[in-house]
Amino acid sequence: MQRVEGQLKSLLRQVDTDLLNTDEKRLLASLKRLAVDARLDIRDYELSETREEQLGKAKDAKKLLAKLEKAILAAGPVFGPADVAQLSATIELINGRLI
Repeated sequence: MQRVEGQLKSLLRQVDTDLLNTDEKRLLASLKRLAVDARLDIRDYELSETREEQLGKAKDAKKLLAKLEKAILAAGPVFGPADVAQLSATIELINGRLI
């Protein structure tokens, strides 16, 4: 998840926000927050001490990953199809590794 977050930040640094409309700016800000939140949820999942706690954290992380993937797809025109495909595939891989 750290790689996904780093890749997103790298892509966002390349975007000239002055050329974006208000909705696109909000979407990119939301993407940043979702990436950080997903990374933290996955960290919490990995640090869970009980199976029950791990299952709950996995459920939360999966919901957040779905939101993140949806936001990445919505930001497709800003990033480009290759970046969107790579990020989506990586998120699916992470999602598949969660219980």
